[in-house]
Amino acid sequence: MILKANNIFKSYGDLEILKGVSISVKKGEIVSIVGASGAGKSTLLHIIGTLDKPDKGTVVIENQEVFALSEKNIADFRNRHIGFVFQFHHLLPEFTALENVCIPGFIAGTDRKVVEQRGMELLETLGVAHRAQHKPAAMSGGEQQRVSVARALINNPTLVLADEPSGNLDSENATALHQLFFDLRDKLQQTFIIVTHNEDLARISDRTIHMRDGLIY
Repeated sequence: MILKANNIFKSYGDLEILKGVSISVKKGEIVSIVGASGAGKSTLLHIIGTLDKPDKGTVVIENQEVFALSEKNIADFRNRHIGFVFQFHHLLPEFTALENVCIPGFIAGTDRKVVEQRGMELLETLGVAHRAQHKPAAMSGGEQQRVSVARALINNPTLVLADEPSGNLDSENATALHQLFFDLRDKLQQTFIIVTHNEDLARISDRTIHMRDGLIY
């Protein structure tokens, strides 16, 4: 297993969000997490991605118990091992597509030429190499989301975590993005955990995890 999250609890004040959730994922698997708003899906994803800490429980990624690390080492582990795709892209408006893609690679300390070459290769793979020197405002929503996927992949992460990645796209672009995840899995053996309300994506995933009231059922 590439990921094992065991007995995860999380509360904010008196509000209990996660009530003992466990999940394991194999390399190359595409797993969708579905459920109503407030079920705890995004909170679980953020904890798996080390963006938030559980009150109780463990998260092991590639045999590393991530919350046993120092804050600095957690940040370094996250940058190297976890890629994120969000609903609203979160591209930096002052940078070009290529620069946005390369930022995690620069943070990791990888040689600039190596990062830029991989960034261009990813943009080519994702069909947006012609947008490499364009800033986000000059790109469509579908193009911006493909750039954000390239950014998530720049450091060859162990896991890609996607939170409603097609929620801001029309049906045609959403379908294309979903197919892209499977193409990347087949080509790069990439592993995806996707929080989604999109029934079509959940249906074609390798596995669907249903959440309700902070629990998996």
